[in-house]
Amino acid sequence: MVARFKHLAIMAVAGVGVAALTAPTVAPRAEALAMQAQAITAQEKRQGAEVHPKLLEEFGGAYQVPQTSYVVQVGKGIAVQSGLGNARDDFTVTLLNSPVNNAFAIPGGYVYVTRQLMALMNDEAELAGVLGHEVGHVAARHSEKRQKAAQRNSIIGLLGQIGAAVLLGDGAAGQIGQQIFGTGSQLLTLKYSRKQEEEADDLGVRYLSQAGYDPQALSSMLASLAAQQAIDARAQGGDARSVPEWASTHPDPARRVSRAATIAQRFSGTTRNRDVFLSRLDGLLYGDDPKQGVVQGRQFLHPELGLKFAVPQGFAMQNGTSAVTINGQSAQAQFTLGQYSGDLSRYVDQAFASLGGSNQRIDYGQIQRTTVNGIPAAYATARVNANRQLVDVTVFAYAFASNRAYHFVALTPAGRADVFAPMFQSVQRLAGAEAAQIRPRRVRVVTVARGDTIQRLAARMAYDDLKVERFLALNGLSSNASLAAGQKVKIVTY
Repeated sequence: MVARFKHLAIMAVAGVGVAALTAPTVAPRAEALAMQAQAITAQEKRQGAEVHPKLLEEFGGAYQVPQTSYVVQVGKGIAVQSGLGNARDDFTVTLLNSPVNNAFAIPGGYVYVTRQLMALMNDEAELAGVLGHEVGHVAARHSEKRQKAAQRNSIIGLLGQIGAAVLLGDGAAGQIGQQIFGTGSQLLTLKYSRKQEEEADDLGVRYLSQAGYDPQALSSMLASLAAQQAIDARAQGGDARSVPEWASTHPDPARRVSRAATIAQRFSGTTRNRDVFLSRLDGLLYGDDPKQGVVQGRQFLHPELGLKFAVPQGFAMQNGTSAVTINGQSAQAQFTLGQYSGDLSRYVDQAFASLGGSNQRIDYGQIQRTTVNGIPAAYATARVNANRQLVDVTVFAYAFASNRAYHFVALTPAGRADVFAPMFQSVQRLAGAEAAQIRPRRVRVVTVARGDTIQRLAARMAYDDLKVERFLALNGLSSNASLAAGQKVKIVTY
């Protein structure tokens, strides 16, 4: 169906500018890790190989396009700088078909970047810097510390041991979280500490230099990402894909931009490979893939499934391969599908059964039947004691055909299930004419002609709002920048 979550080391920045700081020093632990990198263990290889296909499923799958081999080449080249592996073949680098600005790495030599984040980059060094940062988290064994933290904490103070099963089920998503972090739900929200982020930045900068790249590339990429996140927040008005505070990696992006730039001054390297990168980037899919469904404001629309719904104001929405995930400050939900044989009450019962897992039965109230916008529907709510907190779990299902049904699973504080009532009532069929209007966007690299201005080129961006701001962020340009004839820039078009 489509899409899924954000986690990520360098992803959740929100703001622009560079703070005035005293000159930082490379973290002593990062320095030591760079000198004494521990090789990938056989156990890590087994764990990574087991989790890898499940991560592909959750993040839209591997994106097999002409750009893929290039990303693999650059990713392996920077990953080998870590000393975790002795050869490029020790690493598996994947370009993901995801519309989320995301990158990550897991133990075992697996490194990932989404096509959306790649589109925001402006040269090969920035691509290497992002992947080097993520490899740095693995080199520092940060995931081990995150696993311990996940075992101590629960999502937004509400979800305990049942949280992973209720929210993610016993399927791929729950298993991923349990295998990587110990508690499945933590995969959605768990953040690295500031110290861990700085260590990964330090290692990423070092890897860039060792590979001959300009070590300033990580800082420039962080600045572009901060600018894009600020635009997203303005465009979405606090809804759709805006990230609740608890989901951000940490609250000080300006510090990271400045710190990474200062650290880079200690290292050498000049390669950026901008022209090569832009030539490879041209034509890359940007934003949602209509085949997987799209997010427009607070609406989710799926032209192939022929459905749409809207999330409440203030909730974030992410589209993944098997579910659409909806996150808020005190409530969460997923929209997904299950096997349907024509009995909607049985479908709801099976959904609860899968949520409880093999060892726990969730007792729910009476299943209620209704109709939503002409679609037969059924729902029930269970009250669960999770980590000494009462949580309401609601399953709301819709029969779209005799052999096809979808459902929400919603988690809210006890007595607050009605927060999702507008969303439950918003589900409807997507008209053919409306579905036909949903078109994919792509990145196009164009050459600036004499007389071209930022405003003129920005007018070609396939958006109805913030065209200039989007153009500037996409190209890593400041508000007072100017263009020169012959310069190559990116635009997003249909």
